[in-house]
Amino acid sequence: MSPLRMTYLGLAVWGAIHPMYHFIRHMAETGTGLSGVIDAWYVNASTTGLTWDLTIAAIALTLWILAEVATRRNWTALAAIPATFCIGVSCGLPLYLFLRTRPV
Repeated sequence: MSPLRMTYLGLAVWGAIHPMYHFIRHMAETGTGLSGVIDAWYVNASTTGLTWDLTIAAIALTLWILAEVATRRNWTALAAIPATFCIGVSCGLPLYLFLRTRPV
């Protein structure tokens, strides 16, 4: 595996673990569960802007993945879509790049 692919994989793992750590910590501290995390995304204009920024990036990434999969027939790359929406762009984008750069 090339150093670039290993870097993408490392970033995908980091992008899954690091944000999830903070989400779980927030849920444990507030006791509100996932609904409390979602409410926190809209607590002020700054977090609302960041939420929309990441939502738009996730939609753009999804469209890119779908367009590339339709062209390249790399069906395993579709795994990056649920990773993007269930974990975040910080996991979905490097995961997609990892899957996209595999040897053919």
